[in-house]
Amino acid sequence: MAKREEAVNMTDQFAEFKELKNIDKTTLISVLEESFRSVLAKMFGNDDNFDVIVNPDKGDCEIYQNLEVVPDGEVENPNKEISLSDAQADDDPDCEVGEEHTRKIDFAKFGRRAILNLRQTLASKILDLQKDAIFNKFKAIEGQLVAGEVYQVWKREVLLLDDEKNELLLPKDQQIPTDVYRKGETVRAVIYNVDNKNNNPKIIVSRTDENFLRRLFELEVPEIHDGLIVIRAVARIPGERAKIAVESYDDRIDPVGACVGVKGSRIHGIVRELRNENIDVINYTNNPQLLIQRALSPAKISSIRLDEETKKAEVFLRPEEVSLAIGKGGLNIKLASMLTGYAIDVYRDIESEGEEDIYLDEFKDEIDEWVIEALKDMGCATAKSVLRTPREELIEKADLEEDTVDNLLAVLQAEFDE
Repeated sequence: MAKREEAVNMTDQFAEFKELKNIDKTTLISVLEESFRSVLAKMFGNDDNFDVIVNPDKGDCEIYQNLEVVPDGEVENPNKEISLSDAQADDDPDCEVGEEHTRKIDFAKFGRRAILNLRQTLASKILDLQKDAIFNKFKAIEGQLVAGEVYQVWKREVLLLDDEKNELLLPKDQQIPTDVYRKGETVRAVIYNVDNKNNNPKIIVSRTDENFLRRLFELEVPEIHDGLIVIRAVARIPGERAKIAVESYDDRIDPVGACVGVKGSRIHGIVRELRNENIDVINYTNNPQLLIQRALSPAKISSIRLDEETKKAEVFLRPEEVSLAIGKGGLNIKLASMLTGYAIDVYRDIESEGEEDIYLDEFKDEIDEWVIEALKDMGCATAKSVLRTPREELIEKADLEEDTVDNLLAVLQAEFDE
């Protein structure tokens, strides 16, 4: 009797297991049927003449064996055939030779070993399903932000557990150099890579990937989350410094101001999460000269020469601006190159050494501001850089009228003639 109850309640027990493992009812029914058939095939050689019916509402499983009725004394394969007298005695008095007789099977009568075999088969299949579910779940959210509790800290990696106790691995090379982890604390990271080698899901998370910075900005800046501001480019040297280029789809929104927040309220939380990593936020532009100028901020550029084919940029600056462009440890120029996609070389503006040069902004009283902006966009930020540029190039690249260019050159030259 105990064995029968064990078999009947089996579906109930695994239904509870299913709830814990997030396996849907349809899949569980399929797995139950496959498991029963697998055991039946081992016991009878094959399961071709068996019907397995899982009743999820009742919490049980019915098994029927279909046998061919043969004359008494002519049964050759008892797993496929049944004698006429036995079939008639088995609640089928009207059956005849050649017909099919269906007999209900009490699985519990096969013994404890068969039941144990079934349990092991079912547990194995459900475990495989669970692994597939974990892999599919995290593969679908690669690049997204997750949080986990520090469970174990090793020399080369940290083991995190999310709210569902899934294991997340944070390798040493994906940690911010100044990170310190303590058991029990919550750590945020992005899903960096998910693989399922040998049906063993491995979820790697990262705090150094550029997507981590992107997700933090999406979290802290509602305009980014809502799609009003778009992150166009990100460059990071984890734990040191980062640059991010943003663009607004709404002219009324200042993308840089929105990302920084009032008195830095929005960006300060991100900086703290990144262990005081300095973040420069700049306005994105499709104009490569202007983008390079902004990326090299706070340095003020005299002029730029671009090679579009090789993606190289020669940047000329006044001597006192060179160190600002390069930055401490070369971080500023390295990040600017990463952000813009150009290999940037910085040169001293030799022609201006020993001579005074003047930034174009000083001429706003004599030159229209839109003209000054057009010149800056083509890489000319000082009077000397404009005067060194061929007249035809100023007309073409800055899209200026000939009279406008002639007047511009006269105004700038007059300043030095004096």
